[in-house]
Amino acid sequence: MPILILAIAELLGTALWFTPNAVLPELMVLWSLAPADLGWLTGAVQGGFLLGTLIIGLAGLADRLDASRLFAVCCLLGALSNALLPWAGGLYGAVGLRVITGLCLAGIYPVGMKLMVGWTPGRSGVGLAWLVGMLVLGTALPHGLRALGALEGVSLSWRGGVWSASLLAMLGGAMVWRLGEAPRQDRTTPGAIPTRGTRLAGLAAFRIADFRHAAGGYFGHMWELYTLWALLPLMLAASWPGLSTAELAFGAFALIAIGGPCCWIGGAFSARLGSRQVARFALAGSGLCCALYPLLDGLPAAGLVAFLALWSALAVVDSPQFSSLSAKACPASIVGSALTLQNAIGFAISMLSLLILIPLWQAIGPWLAWLLLPGPLLGLWCLQGYARRPATALSPPQGPDPGARR
Repeated sequence: MPILILAIAELLGTALWFTPNAVLPELMVLWSLAPADLGWLTGAVQGGFLLGTLIIGLAGLADRLDASRLFAVCCLLGALSNALLPWAGGLYGAVGLRVITGLCLAGIYPVGMKLMVGWTPGRSGVGLAWLVGMLVLGTALPHGLRALGALEGVSLSWRGGVWSASLLAMLGGAMVWRLGEAPRQDRTTPGAIPTRGTRLAGLAAFRIADFRHAAGGYFGHMWELYTLWALLPLMLAASWPGLSTAELAFGAFALIAIGGPCCWIGGAFSARLGSRQVARFALAGSGLCCALYPLLDGLPAAGLVAFLALWSALAVVDSPQFSSLSAKACPASIVGSALTLQNAIGFAISMLSLLILIPLWQAIGPWLAWLLLPGPLLGLWCLQGYARRPATALSPPQGPDPGARR
């Protein structure tokens, strides 16, 4: 039951992530925005998320505070900042609100990972696959709400779509508040580093070769993923200029949401093949899609939709596997800090990708996909060095460690 509650709460809480993308046509008219402004709106969330993960990770808030309460409060504050979007008055106000929303999402996604690991001892791989899958569905949800609001006979306005996402986030926070913190386990394990001493412990993880390789794969994956998601509505609109608002929103929803169940399938395969093999397959597949997309001019509509669906799925199915590989590479005492820092750097890379690449869409169109290709290629190169051996702890400091057990 905790897995289901946390997974659904993650779905509802992360509905805040791409809300402006789902209502971009209305915002462009209302605030006289250019298509390139989409990169600023999405990048603002990534920037806020980056800042939030650094604050939470370096200050150790997820360990020093009740993680379930932190998750719930961030859902509430994120819902409020999102609900104020219709009154932003223009791009600058909207960017400010989206930075706040990103800060709050830093207390939803990574803290949700911590809660899931705590509630699923011995089964965290399965739990993380479900969590990331729900993150994907939450990312797609604003497009689904927008599609619903655009249907004939449905009175949900674009403002209603924004506010619906806020209500869903508040519901997700309430669910986790009621669930509470995972049972404390091994809180006084001999040899464990006290919480106050682990605020910067994530940096030590980069001294571990396997962690560096897994994190490098994740960083390459993040160069591609969020920029691809932001481009999907633009790709659909460019291929079918006659699509209605409802059709475009539903198409974007379906293309992003397909990654959710694919993450769950990837988690099942990782139990048989290992996380490294699943991640390599996904990186190779998404890289091939990057290379082929500009060459598909003239492909029938059904074929192009199927291709975009496959690309979207392959681009995200490796995400929980990177977290699993990184966690296995680290000693247990620094896993939380290491994953938080990896998350922060990854989203900094995604923000850079969004700000650099999205404005180029108008100039080069489908050829932009080739600028996403270095991400999967870097990821594949980094994973080649992952040793696939049991995790070993960092070298202890000089002198005996009487509290450690081997």
